[in-house]
Amino acid sequence: MNTGIVVRRIRPADYAGYGPAFAELAARALEPNPHMSPAAAAAARVVVPEDRIVILAAWLSEALGSERLAGIWALRRQRDWRSGFAPALVAPILPLYEVSSLPVIDRDRADDVMQALFRHLLAAGDLPRTLALPLLALEGPSFAALTEACRVTGSRLSTYERWQRPVMRPEPGDDAERYLRRALGQSYKKRMQQFRAIGRHGEMSFRRLRGSAARDAFSGFLALEAAGWKGQAGTAIARLPQASAYFDTLVALFADADALQIDMLLLDGHPLAMGLLVESAGTRHFLKIAYDESQARHSPGRALTIAMLQADFAATPPAFFDSGAGDGVDAGTYVWGERRAMGNAIIGLGGGAPDMPRLAASLRRGLRRLRAQLQR
Repeated sequence: MNTGIVVRRIRPADYAGYGPAFAELAARALEPNPHMSPAAAAAARVVVPEDRIVILAAWLSEALGSERLAGIWALRRQRDWRSGFAPALVAPILPLYEVSSLPVIDRDRADDVMQALFRHLLAAGDLPRTLALPLLALEGPSFAALTEACRVTGSRLSTYERWQRPVMRPEPGDDAERYLRRALGQSYKKRMQQFRAIGRHGEMSFRRLRGSAARDAFSGFLALEAAGWKGQAGTAIARLPQASAYFDTLVALFADADALQIDMLLLDGHPLAMGLLVESAGTRHFLKIAYDESQARHSPGRALTIAMLQADFAATPPAFFDSGAGDGVDAGTYVWGERRAMGNAIIGLGGGAPDMPRLAASLRRGLRRLRAQLQR
């Protein structure tokens, strides 16, 4: 039973004021997820109509009638080809740019909160009975709470695409060299030789920018991305008005909360590669990378991640680092040594049979496999 827990919906416009409450929840969450934050939801409102956004907030009753925020799940109503033109709720709000479908829930009442969220969805007559979770971690404490909520409510979870996402979970006593040796294994010597060889072509340096400095550097990130193949193909952020508006808002809001970071690897003062990251409660999440394609011989993306990791261990590394890599990315291109099982999941709430969303997911999986075969 979920004694003392009540779930209510928050209007997206009102959720913008929940920054302190969300930060406090993230600090005691089972697993933080910055993509459920008020900043992320506000950025999503730039491109998603407000009436399609559904924000569920779980509250825990405390002494003298007060309440404490115990869970947040930000979702979006969807009815298009991705859901088989059947109604569904998808999390996160913008799966193309965000890296986790998991709600943020209080670790001390994790099962109760997750089950309360599911029961609210089941009881709501105006919400779809299908959950689409395309970026779901298939392991860890939040997934355990989610699968238990499925069992208790008789909901059916199906997974389609699966992949291994590179992550970092430092061990006690780790420093940069120890971690890189463990993570890179037999390729350690070769990768580090490649990294150090960059310095023979000029002065290599690394810069880490946060807050307003990171916000000011974002224009340089956009220019670097647009200068490559994405710019030529028209898929760079700067070439897409909606994506540009979304990221401009996201960057500004996370910078205001001191949760934005841009890491830069430079050669003779010119960027080889830049990474855009956000933070939440001691965890860090990679959103986007841009690099100078004319310097491809230096493997600038991998070189940046080595420099990032060295900078992490020179200070205080995050308790958890999420690379954000999708199912089409070769995990071996990253230097972070741990892996997290990820999947595209669909849940039929209360045992429902979301046939069209499942068919759409199966077709998408088949098309992606065909494309991969044709590219070989």
